[in-house]
Formats: sequence, C-alpha cells, structure tokens
Amino acid sequence: MSRLVRSATLSQYAEVARSVGLDPLQILAEVGLPRSCLDAGDDLIAANAVCRLLDLSATASGAEDFGLRMGERRQLSVLGPLGMVVRDSPTLRDALSAMMRYIVLHSEALVIGIEERDGASVIRMSLMVEYAGSTRQADEMVLGSFYRMLRELIGPRWRAQRICLSHRAPRNLASYLRVFGGSVDFGCDFNGIVCALKDMDAVPPAAHPELARYAHAYLDSLVAIATQSMTEKVRRMVLSLLTTGNCSVERVASQLGIDRRTVYRKLLHEGATFSGILDEVRAMLAVQYLGHSERSVSYVAALLGFSMQSAFSRWFRDHFGCSPSAWRVDGLQPAAHVPQQLLLAASPDRQV
Repeated sequence: MSRLVRSATLSQYAEVARSVGLDPLQILAEVGLPRSCLDAGDDLIAANAVCRLLDLSATASGAEDFGLRMGERRQLSVLGPLGMVVRDSPTLRDALSAMMRYIVLHSEALVIGIEERDGASVIRMSLMVEYAGSTRQADEMVLGSFYRMLRELIGPRWRAQRICLSHRAPRNLASYLRVFGGSVDFGCDFNGIVCALKDMDAVPPAAHPELARYAHAYLDSLVAIATQSMTEKVRRMVLSLLTTGNCSVERVASQLGIDRRTVYRKLLHEGATFSGILDEVRAMLAVQYLGHSERSVSYVAALLGFSMQSAFSRWFRDHFGCSPSAWRVDGLQPAAHVPQQLLLAASPDRQV
C-alpha cells in the first residue's frame, strides 16, 4: 500500500536542492516524481518517493541537514485549508487537535500523537511509510516544519523545552541549534517536541475563531468523503501508541471512541485482525530501529512493546527467519531473511 501526500510537502525543495549544488529536476526524475509536483501543491504523490527523494538529495549533496533546511522555511500556508483551521483556532490545544483530526488530508503517512505528563505536553510525530531506506531526512523535515509552524502560531519568542530526534547526532550541530535552540536531543525513543503544559492554553495572536468554524465545516466534508477504513485507522493508532508501552486493542478502541467489540467486528469485515495489524507495524518499525546500530536489541524490543528481549527474538525469528542480531549483521542485504511480501511493500522502486 502506497500512502499519499500533497505535493505541497515538497515546498522549497528546488530552492534547497540548488543551494547545495543539485539539479532538482534530475533528482526528481531519478525517483520517478513529475516536474509538475513542484508547482501544484494539491497533487497527490507517493510518500515513499518523497522519503527516497530527500534521502538521495542528502547523500548526493553531502548535506546532512537537507530535510531540516526544507522544514525551517515552511509556513502554515503550506497546509492549505488545514493551515487556516490551525491558524484561527482559539488556543494552541485546539490548533493541535485540529491538526490531529485533519492531517490525513495533507499526508496519509504522518501520524501525530499528543500526551500530557509531568507538567509537559509531548507531541510525537511518526511516519508510516514502506520505504526501506533511512527516513531521517523526512523526519527532520516534518519536525522542522512543525516547530516553525508552532512559532508562527504563538510567537517567534516561543521555545520548546526539548526537541527529540531518534537518529544519532550529526557531525555539525550548527543548523539544529539555529532552528531549534539549545535543547536538541538525539538518539531518543521518538521524534517530537516537548513543551510546557501551560503552552497548550496559549492564544494565537492572529486567531479568528469565528472563521475557523467555516474551515472546520469544509474539512469535515472532505474527511467524510475520504473516510479511512477501520484497518487504516487502527494501523495509525498502533503506530502512535506502540512506543508508549500501552498499545492494546482496548486503548486503541478508546482512542477511536468505540468499544473493543466494534473494532474486532469492523476489522473482520475488512479481512483484518488487530494482531495482524500489530505485527505489520512492528515489522516495519523493527527494520527501522535495528538500522540504528547504537540501539541494543533489548532496547528495540522495549520500543516495540515487548516486555522481554526473548519474546521479541522469538517473534522476530517467526517473521524474518533469523534473530535480530543476525538480521543486523546482514542489514544492508535483508533479502535473505525478510519475507517476500515485506520486501515488496518496502521497496522504494515499487510501482505506485
């Protein structure tokens, strides 16, 4: 399944590519994206191709912060009608709720989750893509864009308490400190932003709540047309909840506002099961997490919701035909162990 994103996701790509010595049209052609996606913000393009484009651009240019350079140039207007709802929300909490509700209209691949704990709000951002390579550039583009939009909403003097990135620290931190300030942590459990709980009640100075009502009605009509299947809704919830250590069918059902039996019944009607979706998401994340060599197998097991490393190892062997350690040794050439259906889904060259 290839998830789609609005071509506005590539806003500023040509400018950033040229600034680091690349021919943007050549790179676009290499990943199979049309020239027109740089001009029309509402075209739909494959999220996998976007991840590959950013990964290839960073590698070809040697710019480790390529995705971040794109993200720091973003404004709310890149979100189209969703940006209007976010901008005109009465508080930051309302703005983020709108973002979570309607983000699928901008990107089917992005999952946003918010939790409050210890006097802070934790905003998690996850990409649900089947790209076999690194999503580091896409992760940084999303996080940089989101941070830039938060500051646009509540003022340029606002700063997060902490910026969390799951990959290892780059050689040069200058651009990260410029964009985020001093509180950037690498090698975290998730990609996201931690801010003060009181920030959730901040009132965007440019907000016009009376206009937001009309934008909400319009976006609700679009969501009604593009209603996701229960399978896709559960898949997105599992991805959002898995690293919290509390990803059960009961928790997913609660988040969706329905009971457990309804989840089971609707999944069965669509030919899916909760355990099957859980395995699918775990398989996708396991490949990504094990690609970070600094993370121990026991740490990866915990991130995937396993209480014991031995349980993770048994699960991994059942799905991949080898132990996690053996896969890591062969990680650059996983075809010897990864099931064929997973390879087909993960291939960046797959036809969409």
